[in-house]
Amino acid sequence: MNDLAEQNNQSQNQFVTFRSGEQEFGADIMAIREIRGWTPTTPLPHAPDYVRGVINLRGVVLPIVDLKARLGFSATEANAKHVIVVVKCGNRTIGLLVDAVSDILTTTAAEIQPAPEIARDEACQFVNGIAVLGYRMVTILEMNVLTESLASDKGTAAGTA
Repeated sequence: MNDLAEQNNQSQNQFVTFRSGEQEFGADIMAIREIRGWTPTTPLPHAPDYVRGVINLRGVVLPIVDLKARLGFSATEANAKHVIVVVKCGNRTIGLLVDAVSDILTTTAAEIQPAPEIARDEACQFVNGIAVLGYRMVTILEMNVLTESLASDKGTAAGTA
């Protein structure tokens, strides 16, 4: 049984990492569909503050969520340097507004630690853990929870694509 636990700790996971504000986040590479430049959105009435609006992505209406605002930080002042990370979990597809995409991170389960108990609040439900890699710390986001939370927020603009 110890061999199985050791294998699980040694199995590698890949994450696409991106910056939003001063923080670095990661998302499971299998949830990322594409990365595209910033496109101005069409606002939706009565949408939550973190929903920037929607864009037309090859004939599909795609809701754009400001990641910083969704996690409880200040809203992003989007410009041409920002990017949209298109994420698909289950039957829900959304775009996340972030500052920049960094790289692809390969880690083991042993390198990912749970979020500290002091940080347990609404926004932390989206945190799967924190990858500690020397001086670098990457907050690993749980994309399934993040996308599903949009469906449960009253008045949300998140659609199914």
